[in-house]
Amino acid sequence: MTHSNPPIARPRRLSPCVPAFHTVPLRAIHNGWSPERQAHFIGWLAETGSVSAACERVGMSHKGAYQLRKKPHSESFAAAWDAALGWPVRKVTVDEWDVLVHGTLFEPRFRRGRYIGFRRKSDTAGLSRMLNRIARQQRQVWP
Repeated sequence: MTHSNPPIARPRRLSPCVPAFHTVPLRAIHNGWSPERQAHFIGWLAETGSVSAACERVGMSHKGAYQLRKKPHSESFAAAWDAALGWPVRKVTVDEWDVLVHGTLFEPRFRRGRYIGFRRKSDTAGLSRMLNRIARQQRQVWP
């Protein structure tokens, strides 16, 4: 009697969570960064975790990929790149945004020396601090 071992089940690889994105609009060149090539690059980047390896798979240079990332209107492409590499991005919570936008400062109001109520003021300094924090985080990731 021969015993056959069942095939070893390979663990399934989790698909990276890469959002749909807009490609960087460029002039059509047969050996350039076409929309299809950009999409393939992001897919390979998510699979390999390496810019050089992904560039090799699509037949482009890594220097060209970084230049593409810096072009105007590349925000969506850059976000997909970051997601493909799994870089954590601190999100602004709804509560944090609500507090900053709808005002946390209360200003008592008086008329002729008598209290008549209060006014909510937007915390522009808080909004500015939050935007500066986000800008600092972006500079740390991509100087």
